[in-house]
Parts: sequence; C-alpha cells; structure tokens
Amino acid sequence: MIKTTESAVVIGASIAGLAAARALSETYAKVTVVERDVLPGGAEHRRAVPQDKHVHSLLAGGSVTLETLFPGFGDDMVAAGAFAFRSGVDWYLDGHRIQALPQRGRGVVSSRPLLESVLRKRVAALPNVTIVDNCDVLNPLASVDRRRVTGVRVASRAPGATPTELAADLVVDASGRASRSAIWLAELGFQAPRETKMTVDTTYVTRSYRREPHHLDGRPGTIISPFPGSPRGGFLLAQEHDEFILTIGGLFGEQPPMDDDTLLTFAESLPSKDFPEFLRTATRITDPVKMRYPASVRRHYEELDEFPAGYLVVGDAVCSFNPVYGHGMTIAAVSAALLRDLLEAGPDDVAQRFFRAVAGPVDAAWTLATRSDMRFTASGVTPTLESRLLDRYITRLARAAATDEVVAAAVISVLQLTETPDTILAPAVLGRVLRHMSNAARVG
Repeated sequence: MIKTTESAVVIGASIAGLAAARALSETYAKVTVVERDVLPGGAEHRRAVPQDKHVHSLLAGGSVTLETLFPGFGDDMVAAGAFAFRSGVDWYLDGHRIQALPQRGRGVVSSRPLLESVLRKRVAALPNVTIVDNCDVLNPLASVDRRRVTGVRVASRAPGATPTELAADLVVDASGRASRSAIWLAELGFQAPRETKMTVDTTYVTRSYRREPHHLDGRPGTIISPFPGSPRGGFLLAQEHDEFILTIGGLFGEQPPMDDDTLLTFAESLPSKDFPEFLRTATRITDPVKMRYPASVRRHYEELDEFPAGYLVVGDAVCSFNPVYGHGMTIAAVSAALLRDLLEAGPDDVAQRFFRAVAGPVDAAWTLATRSDMRFTASGVTPTLESRLLDRYITRLARAAATDEVVAAAVISVLQLTETPDTILAPAVLGRVLRHMSNAARVG
C-alpha cells in the first residue's frame, strides 16, 4: 500500500495506542509509539497499568473489531494461551440470568497482560512501526503560529538522558485517563474540551484461583451487573494457565473485603450461587489487590470549533468509562478502526472528522453506562419522568430476557456493544416485553 504521509507519533503503548498505531501504519510511512513504562517481553503486569491485575472483559464488539485490524487476532490469542470457549458466559441483569444463547463461533478470554502482549507483538512486527519504551513525552512541538502540532519533545528515563525532539506530521494522544491534552491545548492557545463527569465511587478487589473441571460446570464465566437494591457485582472469568480471575466489588461506596472468609459472605449476597459455590472449593493463587474508580469522565472534543492540525486524542483520553461495564477496550478498538477508515480519504482535517465520527459509538457506550449508574439513588441524579419509565422498562426487560431468546439476543447485543442501546426499544423487542408483562400479570 502506498503511504501518503511521512510520519506519525503515538503517545502511549496502551491497547488504544497499539490499535491506533496499527491504523496509522496503513497511511504513514513511519509510526513511532512512545511509552513511559518499561515494556515487558511477554504477558507480564506493568507498573504503569495498575488496573491490569483486575479482570478485563473484551466484549464481542471489540473482539470483532480487533480481528479486522489484526487478521488472525483470535488465533494468536489462543496460540498465546487464551481460554477458548463455545458456550457463552452467563450474564445477570437486574438479578436475572439472561437466557443462554448458542455461541456464534469461538470466544476467547484472557488476562489484560496477555491481550496487550499479543497486540504489542503484532504491532512491533509491522515494518514501519517502532515502539520506544522508558521514555516520557514532555510536550508537543508546534509551528510558529501555533496552529499545527509538528511533533513532540521526549526524554528517555535512562540516567543522564537529555530531551530530544521527534518530528511528526500527526501526533496521537493515547495516554489514557491522565492525558495532558487539555493542558497542552490551552498552552497552544486552544480551548480545552468540556468535561462531563459521573461519580460512581466504584471499588473492586481481585484474586486469581486455580481453574478445575468442576468449576461452573465447565462454563467460561459469570458476570453480575449491579442494579438498584443490589449495588454489588462481580466477574468470574476463565484465564490462561488454567486459572480463574475473580473481580468483585460495588458502586457508590460498597467496600469489598480483602480477607477470604468475609469475601465468601460478600459473594453470598450476589444474586447467583456461582460465586459462593466457586469460592468454597477454589484454591487461591494470588493475594488480593484493590482498585478504586471515583468517576467516569467524558471529554467532548467533538464540540470544539478549533483544534490544532496534526494532533488527535483517542481512547480513555477521550472517554473513561466505569470499568464494571467493560467498555474501554472495545471503544479503543472501534476508535482505531474509524481512524483507519477516515485516513483512507486523506489526513487533512482528520481530527475534526475523527471526533465527529467517534462521538457516535462513545455516546452509545456512555449512555448505556451512565444510564445504568443513574438508576441508583446514591448517584444524586434526580430522575426525569422519561428516565423513571425507562428504568421500569429495563426491570421488565431483564425479566423477559431470562426466558425469551429474542429479547435475550437484543440485550446481549447491547451489553456486548455489537448493537446500539436503541436496539432494546425496537418494536419487536418492546412487543415481546409487553407480552411477558401481560402474561406475568395474568399468572399473578
């Protein structure tokens, strides 16, 4: 493929950064990924990614998209040790187990370090991509009129190193939630994006256990989403090396225990016997680790009238979601695929075009997550009449999905980000939910 532009720099070798580098590699003759952390040679935990010790669920929407960016991605995951399955993961919504559906094709689950290592290996193998680790990006470089970003100033973390300049036709910030883009924009004379925050005060604790054939009757996992009246939830998913990872916690101040005995009591409060039954026989192989997530943050770059040429922001630097919904990696993958498609039309005004394009999937995931969080009284959000009606509908939707395959398919497609939230309001789904309500009323 003919490269139309000379060079690009990606800030951060996160999943968003690696996927972005893959997208850029089709248009730019040279792509450099700059990462502040020392990158491991394989699937190891990274100091700069403290959340990588916790469960990471790559939703179906993300898996499909990564396969388009990295053909053979699923095979690479399995070859690296990821757990492959045909039967679906159980998912509890509002305390109801969603009707199990036949698995379409092969699914895979793994730890975050394994997933990241597979993507990093694929990106590092691209002939026009270089990954530089143990290096800080200090600030962007700009043209004399400060209307265009022309590269970045970087500094190796090696002793005695001095800052150097790295020229680029496009700089992509994939540095995550702690992105400094808003500060850098202000320094260049541009307006910082408006921020929307949703306080969730999520806390979760993670442990890993040995996976044995009798656990979950051979199923690959169980997911329980918190809901009003039950702000606790959890993930129990198979991993590589014959392990299960358990991440359990809650919203709005719920504090999961760190000791095993109290953890069992906590697990018994969940609307599924899977968790306590598993814990009674499982052998723990790692110490517990705790993570707190105070608030979801969305930065509205799509609203800006002016933005410097040669600059772009992706991933958690645009929107950081409540992790209990597992949206982050999928939106990162979708964003990279959109970037690749937009660059086919040329690099001009790519930021404005990208921000407008990515606003759709980001808004869909943000709405799904925040609407779920707003259902809790502790959110402090005063419900409107529309939201109260929607909350009642979601409760009835979950009940119907427990026995109705059509409703279940719609719910799972939304939870897995393969369809937008309005799918659950489609006439065919709405009609079946209403019929379930009517049948339940007659039985009652």
